[in-house]
Amino acid sequence: MPELVSAVQANCHRADARHAGELTLCTYLLQMREFFRWEAGLPLTASLPRADVGSWIAAREALWDELADTPYAALPAGGEALDPFEADALNQRLQAQGWLYGAGRLGGPGGGRPVFFLAERHGEDRRDGVTVLQAGRELARGLAAPPAVLAGGGAGPIVIRREALARWCWQGYEAWTMRRREGSAWHALVLAYGLDEGFERALPRWLDDLVEVSVLHELGEYRVGQRLGARWPALRAALPDRRSDLHAVALRDLLADLQRTLPDLLARAEAAPLHAWFASFDGVRAALFPRLLAAGAAWRAGDGLAPLHDAVAAGHAHFEALATQALALHDDRDPGSAAAVAALLVAPQAVCGA
Repeated sequence: MPELVSAVQANCHRADARHAGELTLCTYLLQMREFFRWEAGLPLTASLPRADVGSWIAAREALWDELADTPYAALPAGGEALDPFEADALNQRLQAQGWLYGAGRLGGPGGGRPVFFLAERHGEDRRDGVTVLQAGRELARGLAAPPAVLAGGGAGPIVIRREALARWCWQGYEAWTMRRREGSAWHALVLAYGLDEGFERALPRWLDDLVEVSVLHELGEYRVGQRLGARWPALRAALPDRRSDLHAVALRDLLADLQRTLPDLLARAEAAPLHAWFASFDGVRAALFPRLLAAGAAWRAGDGLAPLHDAVAAGHAHFEALATQALALHDDRDPGSAAAVAALLVAPQAVCGA
């Protein structure tokens, strides 16, 4: 195990050496801050010494300079050397020992930034025919740590990284404390879980709810992937600019939540998980769906769930039609079709308003 941990961590460093420079400065510093906290073994709520973080960043960047041109290393497994992207093969050997290995690519449909991790196996389940794997304490990881993914090229398993999700919770709550806004989704979430009364005490319930929300979203992604088929990744790969690709990603995310996540949460009628979902509803998704933002605000103000049910139904119909229209415009044989798809995705008509 020490050899395996070391080999996985070295590959994480290689991935960071190649791709950390792609991040914006703000995102880079936030990710490095939490990566330092993880590597130093500090509690989520611990204050970070600026001087130590600065020295650590300099040392880490020097290490990346040394590793940038070195190939990803094979992983030792019972006398064998496995390709680092063969996660299924390695996990077959690690399951009896209670470990979970993850490997994939974060980014566009044509590939992207490699992401690796090694963790204690927290649990395994089966939902709607899809395997759900949960990782606990992480022994090796890189700068990028997506909390939930639908692996296997969209076929599963769903992989949930509980430690990464907990770190996302802390970053969100810490940002909220610096800019409190009453009546917002974050304000409702803080009240629902009692975060101001003790973050570490409140985190387990919030984390369990977020794990369920994440699983529901990935199940929605699985269904949407079956519905859109292989032409959707080809459509994304042909898009001419980052803005239209962000809109394509947001469209698919909305379809996943409108088909599975939100209908399930509304059927349960539990306020806290809904607040947890709305706290992360921002960016391009929120810009595309102001009707849902308004319905969420009305619900928090006491109007009941009816506006949310109506918005979910209207949004599902709207974005299904938008995705269908985008696929109809896309033509692998016509390079000019990509510009038409991009224009459709960013057009005012793509927005589901009141």
